[in-house]
Amino acid sequence: MDNILILDCGSQFTQLIARRVREQKVHSEILPWDTAFEVIQAAGPKGVIISGGPQSVTDEDAPSVPDALFTMGVPILGVCYGMQLMTKQMGGSITSGTSREYGRTAIFTDGRSPLFTGKVPASFEAWMSHGDRIERLPDGFRCTAKTGNGVFAAMEHETRPLYGLQFHPEVVHTQYGSEILSNFLFAICSCTPDWDLGNWIDQTVEGIRRQVGTDRVVCGLSGGVDSSVAAVLTEKAIGDRLDCIFVNHGLLRLHEEHHVLEQYKRLNLRVHYVDASDAFLGALRGVTDPERKRKIIGETFIRVFESEARKIDGAKWLLQGTLYPDVIESGHKGKGASVIKSHHNVGGLPEHMDLALLEPLRDLFKDEVRGTGRMLNIPEDIISRQPFPGPGLAVRCLGEVTSERLETLRSADAIFREEIAKWEDYPSIWQAFVVLLPVRTVGVMGDSRTYSETAVLRAVHSHDGMTADWVHVPYDILDRTARRICNEVQGINRVTLDVTGKPPATIEWE
Repeated sequence: MDNILILDCGSQFTQLIARRVREQKVHSEILPWDTAFEVIQAAGPKGVIISGGPQSVTDEDAPSVPDALFTMGVPILGVCYGMQLMTKQMGGSITSGTSREYGRTAIFTDGRSPLFTGKVPASFEAWMSHGDRIERLPDGFRCTAKTGNGVFAAMEHETRPLYGLQFHPEVVHTQYGSEILSNFLFAICSCTPDWDLGNWIDQTVEGIRRQVGTDRVVCGLSGGVDSSVAAVLTEKAIGDRLDCIFVNHGLLRLHEEHHVLEQYKRLNLRVHYVDASDAFLGALRGVTDPERKRKIIGETFIRVFESEARKIDGAKWLLQGTLYPDVIESGHKGKGASVIKSHHNVGGLPEHMDLALLEPLRDLFKDEVRGTGRMLNIPEDIISRQPFPGPGLAVRCLGEVTSERLETLRSADAIFREEIAKWEDYPSIWQAFVVLLPVRTVGVMGDSRTYSETAVLRAVHSHDGMTADWVHVPYDILDRTARRICNEVQGINRVTLDVTGKPPATIEWE
């Protein structure tokens, strides 16, 4: 099986590169930027991709790769920071902070590079994210594409298989990005497309068996696709040595606990229900800082699990449906990755746990998990469920989380989801939900003055959760939703719409 190595320089998109490679049925593996050259050689890659990164290559502690990488004979592709790093290490020059380009940018190619053959046109839009620019290419390199501002957008060596892209071909906003990566994999690296999710399932099931041994595992079921797939996958590996626990932390949507329990009657899983809402709400009393909320929820979540797990003889592992976006946004993948936010099932974990952590999905993206679930014959209503954060409504109830504010948010959220679900384009939406702001505004209802909180409608399109565009919801749906919320939900007198993409925002507000 052919293998593409990706050297991670800290980019938020590193795993997205790996996923794009796997989508083309080529196996990929991520290693830290400072991996020894001997390890890289021993892996026998068909090609190497150097990822982007948040730092400047001119920083004193900036990531670098072994110089021998560029003479090992296999094709190398530098992406964004990776192209600048290749330039610097091979004798070119970089100017820091003189040319900032972020977002969609027009690219113009010279039509001669094998990266831009086939369906790739002479000009297209690509996703840029850099603050430095290449002033002078290294000796032996030529420019193969520029931006409209004259910035070097792509380069390649005249005799060696060394290539650089200043833009990100892995993100969906780059036109023909998949074709460019395909050209690198097949026209340049001569890879064979022989990797798929079916192989991954078989390898993961065997890996769970080896890791767990004869121990028992407890799983935190939430009703979502992630924990459901993790549970069914683990049950396939260890059978009845898996016990599932569904914790109602009091932060669920309207009637969600009943719906979730009904769903799991359809799967061959042993489920224990625990209502711990009082414990969670008590721990969150008076807390408004988003990171503290997540840490408190993570700590309480684990303690509840440990208490329940003690009732299960031989339980040694806690199974969680952690995905790669959780990991990478928490800064836990690759050296130098930036922390965007901690997550309930990643950054919120306490330092000391009685249970070891089992996370078989931590290298997959949401759509890959859904594909895995379909291969495991999990019902489609579970597979297609919109993502719901581990901390639940706590990250959508800005400010202090109280039972009263949660009830207000639940009611408003249920109205929005009910109205938008009537839209024919609803199945294409990644997430649709309401955020409650601790911002009071003056209103009038009948002859009375009100002073109530503000609701925000949030709906986004996304392919993998790493980037997102806001959904242009029809005005009639927005109008009905706003009228119903203000009329039916006590405590809200103003409804607004979030029209921000990711980046610059995140999908969730906290």
